[in-house]
Amino acid sequence: MQLPSGITDERIAVFQWGVVIGASLVAAICDLRTRRIPNALTVPLLLVGLIKAAWFGGLSGLAEAVGACFLLALPYVLLFLFAKGGASDAKLMGAIGAWLGLAQGITVLLCVVTAGLVLAIATALAKKRLKSVLTSIFLSFYSFMLLLLGYRTMQHTADRDDVDQRYDLTIPYGVAIFAGVCVAGGIVLIW
Repeated sequence: MQLPSGITDERIAVFQWGVVIGASLVAAICDLRTRRIPNALTVPLLLVGLIKAAWFGGLSGLAEAVGACFLLALPYVLLFLFAKGGASDAKLMGAIGAWLGLAQGITVLLCVVTAGLVLAIATALAKKRLKSVLTSIFLSFYSFMLLLLGYRTMQHTADRDDVDQRYDLTIPYGVAIFAGVCVAGGIVLIW
């Protein structure tokens, strides 16, 4: 599809990255304040991203946006289902995928995962709980792999103190998404 005069690929890239960085900043602030990322942010972001993709890329642009949406949301849907992650993280990542497409979306996904790991390790170190966090990650991964292989896993029951300690280690993942998006935007726009 030919772009209208005055609109270049570079302007579109700056616009879409501006939208994604701005939206992820709002999400990070909301997540820090309320520990939630509102649907009032993620749903319109997703819909307008899909409309933008169809407008500028036609049916193939829309298909790429949908594919990127699913690709970026999938790890966070799995975290939601198996590790009590936030559903709003998955929705935000899906909306970001719709705006950026596959190639740029993969860069964002890698940067966000890295930022999330750094934030989680820093939180565990600050709370002097790194060993228990790493053990929990290993056991969760091991259980997930057994589940994928068809083995039944044991249900772990926790006493109240363990639940309170786990909540103490939760992180506002919107901050990691914002940090990862900013790094990815710098990588893509500079290179």
